[in-house]
Amino acid sequence: MRRPTPACASAARRDRLAAAALLGFAVAAALDLGALLADWQLGHQIFKPLLMPLLALHVRALGAPRLLLAALLFGWGGDVALLFDADAAFLVGMGSFALGHVCYLVLFGRRPADLRLTAAYAVALVGTVGLLWGDLPAELRVPVAGYSLLLTAMAARSGTLGRTAGTGGALFLLSDSLIATGVAAWPQLPRPDFWIMLTYLAAQYLLARGILTGRTASAPEASPA
Repeated sequence: MRRPTPACASAARRDRLAAAALLGFAVAAALDLGALLADWQLGHQIFKPLLMPLLALHVRALGAPRLLLAALLFGWGGDVALLFDADAAFLVGMGSFALGHVCYLVLFGRRPADLRLTAAYAVALVGTVGLLWGDLPAELRVPVAGYSLLLTAMAARSGTLGRTAGTGGALFLLSDSLIATGVAAWPQLPRPDFWIMLTYLAAQYLLARGILTGRTASAPEASPA
């Protein structure tokens, strides 16, 4: 019986680490969402900061590019900032998420986007910002509009990597739209924080998965030895 080569043993360790980190992410996500449903704020404060580091560890074990790790860690920064109920913390969180969107946009590269989808996102952006504008606090109007433009650009271009990443981009836009309507004091679904986190977690996972899949698919095949 042949002993596994060092390369095979290293790959096996990476696979085990990736699986363990993904399981940890799933458990932390379930606990966080359960805490929100139970209105257990301490639980949310405990579990929410664990989410993006675990997802980053998962994709790192799978060989993720540094920009994807940076996007997830900027997401973690936004997650932590939004645990604090203050306008300054909201702006810091929004800035951190914005940097994550820049990372995603760079990862999407210059692949041509679907023009009809891009137009639909542009109409949604103008309509949503226009409707929200008068109900937002005056000091947040311009930052929210600028962030919305960047977020919509990310969502529109996410589809260039395929359906998985495209769905992730759309869910990110939905999640942040739910936050914006809450800031504008619009009527909300029951347990709005639950729906915001559910769509956000699905968005980050699908974006990461889509980027990894797209990166693998676009990699040149190895020449036969």
